Amino acid sequence: MVINPNALGLDLPPGTLRVQPSLWYADEPATPGTWARLLPARDATGMQPVLLTETQFLHPSQVADPDDHDPATTLADLWQLVQEEDDDASPEPWPGLAPPMPGGTDPEDAAARTAAELAGDEDWLKGTRGALVPARRSADILAALGWGGAAAHADAVRLSAVLRSWEDRFGIRLVGLGPDLLTVSVAAPPRTTADALAVAAEHLAFCPDGVRDDYASLHAYAAEEVLDRQDWTFWWD
Repeated sequence: MVINPNALGLDLPPGTLRVQPSLWYADEPATPGTWARLLPARDATGMQPVLLTETQFLHPSQVADPDDHDPATTLADLWQLVQEEDDDASPEPWPGLAPPMPGGTDPEDAAARTAAELAGDEDWLKGTRGALVPARRSADILAALGWGGAAAHADAVRLSAVLRSWEDRFGIRLVGLGPDLLTVSVAAPPRTTADALAVAAEHLAFCPDGVRDDYASLHAYAAEEVLDRQDWTFWWD
C-alpha cells in the first residue's frame, strides 16, 4: 500500500499522489530546499525522495526485483557488451569491482547539496519537481518506476542492482532523473587516481555513451568526472 504523504501532516509542497506509476509528485518546480523538505517523508511513508523532470518516460509494467541480479556479475556482463561493441579497440578483461571508499560525508547531506544544485540547473535537469517513490532504498527507484532511459543498454532493474552496490561502497543516492539521464550524489568518492580509474571502468560498463562520446580515454574521464567528484551524471543515447 502506498501512503499518501499529504495526509500525514508533513511539511511538503503542494503535490499529487499518482497511481500509475505509484509516486507522489509535486505540483511546482523544485527549489534548492526541496530535497531536504521531502526527506522526513521517507521515514514516515517508506517513500524515497528524488527530483524528476517529468513522468511520461516511466513504464511501471517493467517493474521487477533488483534482488534477482548480482551487481558484480551485472557490471561484468555490461562490460563485455561494451567491449564487443567497440570495433576500434582490442577487448580488455573486466577489471572487477572498485574497492569501497572509506570515510566520506553523510549520504543524506551529500544528496541534499547535490539536489540543491540540480534544482537550479537549466541544462541537464531543467524544471525538475520533487517526488516520493515507494522503494526500499534510493537505488531501487529506477526499478520501482520502470525507468526506460537506458533501455537500449540495460533495463532499470539491472541498473538498480548496480546502484545498490554504489550505495554500499560510495554512499550514493539517486537524486535527479530525466528521460535519458540520471544524477547521483556521492558521499565517499574516490580520492586517488587508481581508485578513480577503477570506478571509471564501472561507469563505462554502466553508461558507455557518457564516457566514450565525451572523453578521449578512460583516464581522462576518471580525472574529470570521478576523482573527488560528489556527483555523477550519466546519459544514454
